[in-house]
Amino acid sequence: MPEVIVVGAGPVGLLMAGELRRHGVDVELLEQRAEPSPGTRAIGVHPPVLTALEGSGVTEGLLEHAVRVGHGQARSRGRLLGTVRFDQLSARFPFVATLPQAATEAVLARSAPEPVRGVRVTGLTPVGDAVQLSTDAGERHAPLVVLAGGARSRSLVHPELQPHTYPDRYLMTDAEVPDDGSRATAVVHLAETGVLESFPLPAGRRRFVAWDPPGAAQDAPARLDRMKQALIDRGAATDGKAAFGEITVGEVTGFGVRRMVAPTMRQGRMLVVGDAAHEVSPIGGQGMNLGLLDAVALAPLLAAWLRTGVPPEAALRRWELSRIRSARRAALLAGVNLRLGRPAPPALDALRRCGLQGMLGPGVGGLFTRAYAMGFDSGARAWNRPPARH
Repeated sequence: MPEVIVVGAGPVGLLMAGELRRHGVDVELLEQRAEPSPGTRAIGVHPPVLTALEGSGVTEGLLEHAVRVGHGQARSRGRLLGTVRFDQLSARFPFVATLPQAATEAVLARSAPEPVRGVRVTGLTPVGDAVQLSTDAGERHAPLVVLAGGARSRSLVHPELQPHTYPDRYLMTDAEVPDDGSRATAVVHLAETGVLESFPLPAGRRRFVAWDPPGAAQDAPARLDRMKQALIDRGAATDGKAAFGEITVGEVTGFGVRRMVAPTMRQGRMLVVGDAAHEVSPIGGQGMNLGLLDAVALAPLLAAWLRTGVPPEAALRRWELSRIRSARRAALLAGVNLRLGRPAPPALDALRRCGLQGMLGPGVGGLFTRAYAMGFDSGARAWNRPPARH
């Protein structure tokens, strides 16, 4: 019987299992999917996460593949409204590292046990000093269970929780772009027709995310046409003048937006992390990072519990409250991003542009930079100190 079973082999589950193993814990990793997901969703790894993972060597592996984004720009009608300077952060890693999620998972998988795939967990039952997992492949037992499988995992301990679904939808694509000197700059284009976000990726590619009208047709040709129009109308280069013909677009996918922060992250010997505990809009790029910070802070507490046989109740409660506070802050920021990125009539759009210029100006702009780089995460101060290597 393993000491811990981790359910879910996405980035958060892989890190959770890898960190537990690094602390000497016998861990089993279960995953419902028969194969890793080929899609790429989360792409940004923020400064507190890079610091938190440095001691394990994960950060070094991530930075081998990543673009180091030192600047973010807000633009409208080809005009610069303001700049977010990650490179001026008082942080060990003053940038956001961007790379496809598949690359992030490959790095995290180096330290994690090989997932047992094709196993769907259908129920959890505390039994004495262990938890019984009912699965479609038979029963399993472990003293501790960590659920990191998103909404499927959350339903096992919080079936009553229903996320808030926003009306907003977005289109997303990765595209090859000409080198216009902005390879390490993230750009947000505000327009009356909605936002277009552009983030650097390795190998001369960029991730484009565009606001999409709710109820629009979701077949592949229709999505492609709307993304083309968004690139033309909202400006895909930092000068706002690039034409669609200069960009080679790949598959265009669509997604909706939800928000949920669970009131608790622990029920006895069962714990939830990542999207299982909090769903935050990907507009803002902090969802995966929240989960990674959940995992790296939880692993030593569970290792101590198993080593001593006594749950560190006070430390676990501090961890839980800290991570819930951080998730609520991230959800608040994501809500602001959603409102800023919606279509607006000319008068409101002009007011929005003026407001954003003020917010990104001297003094106040530093606070926004810190917020977008997760500098207000509850553990950011501790994680900005370089940890000792083990």
